[in-house]
Amino acid sequence: MNTSELETLIRTILSEQLASANVKSSTGVHGVFATPGEAIDAAHQAFQRYQQCPLKTRSAIISAMRSELASHLAMLAEESASETGMGNKEDKLLKNKAALDNTPGIEDLTTTALTGDGGMVLFEYSPFGVIGSVAPSTNPTETIINNSISMLAAGNSIYFSPHPGAKNVSLKLISMIEDIAFRSTGIHNLAVTVNEPTFEATQLMMAHPKIALLAITGGPGIVMMGLKSGKKVVGAGAGNPPCIVDETADIVKAAEDIINGASFDYNLPCIAEKSLIVVESVTDRLMQQMQLFGAVQITGKDVDKLRAVCVIDGLANKKLVGKSPVTILRTADLPIPAKIPRLLIAEVKGDDPLVICEQLMPVLPVVRVKDFDAALTLALQVEQGLHHTAIMHSQNVSRLNFAARTLQTSIFVKNGPSYAGIGVGGEGFTTFTIATPTGEGTTSARTFARSRRCVLTNGFSIR
Repeated sequence: MNTSELETLIRTILSEQLASANVKSSTGVHGVFATPGEAIDAAHQAFQRYQQCPLKTRSAIISAMRSELASHLAMLAEESASETGMGNKEDKLLKNKAALDNTPGIEDLTTTALTGDGGMVLFEYSPFGVIGSVAPSTNPTETIINNSISMLAAGNSIYFSPHPGAKNVSLKLISMIEDIAFRSTGIHNLAVTVNEPTFEATQLMMAHPKIALLAITGGPGIVMMGLKSGKKVVGAGAGNPPCIVDETADIVKAAEDIINGASFDYNLPCIAEKSLIVVESVTDRLMQQMQLFGAVQITGKDVDKLRAVCVIDGLANKKLVGKSPVTILRTADLPIPAKIPRLLIAEVKGDDPLVICEQLMPVLPVVRVKDFDAALTLALQVEQGLHHTAIMHSQNVSRLNFAARTLQTSIFVKNGPSYAGIGVGGEGFTTFTIATPTGEGTTSARTFARSRRCVLTNGFSIR
């Protein structure tokens, strides 16, 4: 028996022993436990074993996830849309595919080195431990897939706190990921949760001493709660992305891109166009072109009816979040056209509640402004300093660059649909945790690892 074969045999025996120990010590089934404490303790035990594994073990989990989950994505999309009552299964499938195929693994954990007369310094990424990951109801399965790949690639175990409104599909997916991870490593409970996700369970998780890092994908309230925990937080909060169109834009392409982005999954993605700010010389032409691509324009007193059902007391009507244009028209007692609309558009003033409020609905308010300077000024007000996402259509490179520098958003999309900013139809990796309040921006494996510095003196410099 050679060295390689002996090493393989030893690893196999150890994996079997660890698996047996895990089964005996675990009270959870497929990663689902009765209480947060039990789940976190099990995940911590799993992490202690996982951190002793080589990088190829992490890669094995991710490869197995990409292979085994692929055939389940359509089912997860359909169940997500059905359980939450938000969005549509076709677009959720595209989001699931993007998360599974385009989230980077261990290749994101690049090692760098410095050498000189004093020796050598290595900078490497190491895991935190057990990560507490809060997932939203708007993008439940895609967030869990995306974060699982990133966090497991970084060497962590994960306690998921899914939204109660997406409980069933989330628990099903977490159990699938846990089973895949176990079969790839022989370690149980690398991905865990509780059988009844609640606000109280999330509070207990945040306070647990064995949670090393919080990754929160949700609204400002839950992010603020995490920030008060005293732990390191990667917080993905609210956004209200404005889209600017100036007079130099390719109007036909801009219209198609805006319709595609703003209607995607009924405008649930936080990066989707939430308002449209257009230089007046091209406003009418752009709105006409948008109607050719499937938008329906609401005019006159019907705009008041639309506003009344979409925004209540300055906040989005939760009953219409992620609903179809037809449902919104019906709720507003407005006529439904023969051809099913993809998006509802309405011209309003810059201070209209439809503009200021993040709606998460396929309703796009359009504001006519004098020129580019006025458009950028309004976009700054609409974005509200959230530093999340902005979109701009223009052929003027200087303006594009100036807007990007001025808005300072984590994602800035130029001449494309908003979802290009998360790697769908555009370059770059996919993420559904966009950490704007805490500054990490688009997250990946390296976000969920800590940088370590290893120093060797008087050696390894051959220059």
